[in-house]
Amino acid sequence: MDLYKIKEPSVLKEMSISQLEALSLDVRKFLIENLSATGGHLGANLGVVELTLALHKVFESPKDRLLFDVGHQSYIHKILTGRAGQFDTLRQYKGLCGFPKRNESEHDVWETGHSSTSLSAAMGMAIARDLNNESHSIVPIIGDGALTGGMALEALNHIGDEKKNVTVILNDNEMSIARNVGALHGALARMRSAGKYNRAKDDLEWLLKRIPAVGGKLAQAAERLKDSMKYFVVPGMFFEELGFTYYGPVDGHDYHDLFENLTYAKKTSGPVIVHVITQKGKGYHPAENDNKDKWHGVGPYKIESGEKIKPIDAPPAWSEVISETLRKEARVDKRVVAVTPAMVLGSKLEKFGEEFPDRLFDVGIAEQHATTLSAGLATQGMKPFLAIYSTFLQRGYDQLIHDVARQNLNVTFGIDRAGLVGADGETHQGVFDVAFLRSVPNMVVMMPKDENEGQHLVHTAISYDDGPIAIRYPRGNGLGVKMDERLKTVPIGSWEVLKEGTDAVILTFGTTIPMALTASEQLSKEGVSVRVVNARFIKPMDEAMLHDIMKAKLPILTIEEAVLKGGFGSGVLEFKEEHNYVSWVNRLGVPDRFIEHGSVAKLWEEIGLTEDNVKKQVKAIIPNKKLRA
Repeated sequence: MDLYKIKEPSVLKEMSISQLEALSLDVRKFLIENLSATGGHLGANLGVVELTLALHKVFESPKDRLLFDVGHQSYIHKILTGRAGQFDTLRQYKGLCGFPKRNESEHDVWETGHSSTSLSAAMGMAIARDLNNESHSIVPIIGDGALTGGMALEALNHIGDEKKNVTVILNDNEMSIARNVGALHGALARMRSAGKYNRAKDDLEWLLKRIPAVGGKLAQAAERLKDSMKYFVVPGMFFEELGFTYYGPVDGHDYHDLFENLTYAKKTSGPVIVHVITQKGKGYHPAENDNKDKWHGVGPYKIESGEKIKPIDAPPAWSEVISETLRKEARVDKRVVAVTPAMVLGSKLEKFGEEFPDRLFDVGIAEQHATTLSAGLATQGMKPFLAIYSTFLQRGYDQLIHDVARQNLNVTFGIDRAGLVGADGETHQGVFDVAFLRSVPNMVVMMPKDENEGQHLVHTAISYDDGPIAIRYPRGNGLGVKMDERLKTVPIGSWEVLKEGTDAVILTFGTTIPMALTASEQLSKEGVSVRVVNARFIKPMDEAMLHDIMKAKLPILTIEEAVLKGGFGSGVLEFKEEHNYVSWVNRLGVPDRFIEHGSVAKLWEEIGLTEDNVKKQVKAIIPNKKLRA
């Protein structure tokens, strides 16, 4: 079938199972070919082809609300809703978003990039539906990994208590971004192996109804037997105890099984769980055999072999530099432990776990728990390193304040993917942590200029004993600088002058330092002498250096790959106001809006983080300076 001609999912309504099976092959071929060029979330989408087609055949989007938790698995949904022709722009600047996007289609009813939100949103939609006397279905599709998020369990509890008509599709592939962990994962495994529950229960009910009534005791015993079947057929029956009707396990790649259970679920009153078993990466051999889930999110690759297309002799990834330094620290300090919320692979902690299996704790998609767990470790004299993406740290903010910073505990936050992350877009841009950490008492926040300084700052963090400390590092690879063999401690709050200058000062840190240095070199050719400072400590700032700069009344330009509101530049302005200085301060950074997807270079250009704009801003703050042409 020509996928480019599909404009609405209603085209599936009259299709036979054999036609749908042929369409499944076409969809997989389309995804494998297109994502080999653009990259994207291949494994998750290959696993839900039949499930997504079946959902759109049984339900009527957009009248019925289909909510994709996380959104990694929404590509087939996008194809069926008329967006196949945009897949050559997937995750590119001004192109098709890799997640559901409400302004792309009326079929995208919920936007998400973080996991575990769909059930709460579904409950809100169900309440609104009932208040408006409407009757459409609410169908959140959530993965087994996302159920480890506390928010999802809170929503299950509420939905079951209110008895709302919500049909929850549990897509169980035994994986999130990494292999799932935890007691709930174990319970689902037992459900998978136990076989069909509702079918057995319904068969028993049918039989009991046909037994002639021979007295109240037999009837009561029969009812008790029917109600107790779930304890024999499915161990625990977690979902039924929460008030849900449970259907499954269902073969997520068998249309007969899917249609039977989805149709039954649609007719069932009250909250329903349809437990669907899928295989992540199905239909593409390299992804099917991926036991480390390296095909979750991929860049371009060779279709025939699955070989990833990567730069030759690229510098090591930032995550690898940080995790390898942490491994060195763990060899000499038995108090060092690593904690991560389902990001062992993303944060490159595999080797740490191999060497120290008893000192790596993957808590699943549970950022709040990870943060307070780290606090608990710190109270007992341990040195926890919480490896967490900037965007996911937002979910543990209350715990960071209440449980870590308030008690002034020695937790190191390894803030991965700090700054703009590119293709994953606005839900994943790590641009808020500087602003939300600056306001927290007791916090130290730092960011290295290169990977060599990065290893020293990790050592500094592990050596620090006076409270919580955070080291930010970006997505992608380092600069390829020479690495010192011996680790050293960097004085807390100290900055570093990288280039001297007498007309103006640029204060910046991390990824924007090369831009500042290049702009300064170019300005020197025009007769402008600009000092460049590596402001590696965002909090506390180097107050001695700031006093020297402002006493000299040098104009200042701050640059940060983070939000301007409440950011590093705001801190410099606060210092100026508190000490009654008159230095001119201009700021460059992320403006007060959400930044969508695209390459980091394109996004920098969009928001003015360019060498040309740096030069322009410096010239604007230099009073009465005659510039050479």
